[in-house]
Amino acid sequence: MPTPSMEDYLERIYKLIEEKGYARVSDIAEGLEVHPSSVTKMIQKLDKDQYLIYEKYRGLVLTSKGKKMGKRLVERHHLLEEFLELIGVQEENIYRDVEGIEHHLSWDSITCIETLVEYFCRDRARLDSLRALRGELEAES
Repeated sequence: MPTPSMEDYLERIYKLIEEKGYARVSDIAEGLEVHPSSVTKMIQKLDKDQYLIYEKYRGLVLTSKGKKMGKRLVERHHLLEEFLELIGVQEENIYRDVEGIEHHLSWDSITCIETLVEYFCRDRARLDSLRALRGELEAES
């Protein structure tokens, strides 16, 4: 399993390739707010771990393992954003909260959250009941 840092890089690389068709060291560094030299070191590690193929001065390509993991990480991020939005977390806190929790949840927990999101989405009355309860509890505080 990749480390949280490796996950951040894979997620960013996957998104860049999906959006632009390529991922350059400078784009990765800018998106993650790190130095290009740090990106190069991590790319070399990801290459060694077979998540991507990197050739100096030629760019990088995700392997099937890297694509699969990148896609899974992007989906996890979107799921957690959707979950926090559903349960009523204020919009300005969602991104920061997702960044804070996404690396600390097991894939089993992610699957359970996915099921819960689906449960609420299949019947909006359930979601309305949850939000009403939240309002009641806040009023009691």
